[in-house]
Amino acid sequence: MKTQGVPAIASVIGSIPNRLALAGGWIDQPFVSRLNPQPPGSMVVVQIQPTFRPMDRAGIASGTRAVAMKLWKGRLPKRSPAALVRELYEAENKGKAEPSGSQDMIGLIYPGINRLDYDFAVNGGVFPSHIESLNNARVARWLEKVLHVLPVEPRPEGYNPLVEKHLNPKWIARLGQTGRDCFDAIRRLDIEALGASMNDCMAYWEKILPRTVRHPAIRLDLKAILRAYQQHYPGAMYSGCGGGYLFVVSKDPVPGAFQVAIRITP
Repeated sequence: MKTQGVPAIASVIGSIPNRLALAGGWIDQPFVSRLNPQPPGSMVVVQIQPTFRPMDRAGIASGTRAVAMKLWKGRLPKRSPAALVRELYEAENKGKAEPSGSQDMIGLIYPGINRLDYDFAVNGGVFPSHIESLNNARVARWLEKVLHVLPVEPRPEGYNPLVEKHLNPKWIARLGQTGRDCFDAIRRLDIEALGASMNDCMAYWEKILPRTVRHPAIRLDLKAILRAYQQHYPGAMYSGCGGGYLFVVSKDPVPGAFQVAIRITP
């Protein structure tokens, strides 16, 4: 399920990588980072090989990847990653009232495991003030073994997580801390700390944007599903608001889940 699957499926879906977003998500949005009393706030993105076609509307940046596929004809150009991020950001968000965050683009373009630090005073919070990358093979192989991806359900049509906001600066600071905690846990190969950072991230998502897990358009009890996995494993979090995939941290197999291949070199 690792690199052996890349050539066959990439011939159908293209060679541009996919990305996973772990703890700290939403801190990449300026409407969140501008209220952070302890900047920068951090989040973690992981670039993965295109060994499967993700569900659409499921928090794995499939929409951004589709724009990149069209823009760059199926493969990443060999140019400055920072320049590619800005090019893709402009292409996807042109004319949008609610632009997607730059973490989507960064995750698709920067190999490895990346901590993105967002400070509203730098770049208006649109792009990170700093990116810290882990491209160590040992760390990547460890994360591949303990991170399990469980398909749940795409977010429904008509769903909007932003209809209710409680942007408490204290909660936003804690959200940004979950990204730092997550990255440090991965660097230390600490499964318990990794799980705790993901659990904390979900808690602050729900405090800041309650509709991330509960919404009239969502059919499933996402909160109950999340709680069940968090009680039986070191940690779990959704790939995005409204469901998508559930990321479960475990040393042992998780029934129904699959694992990913992390891409650590361009």
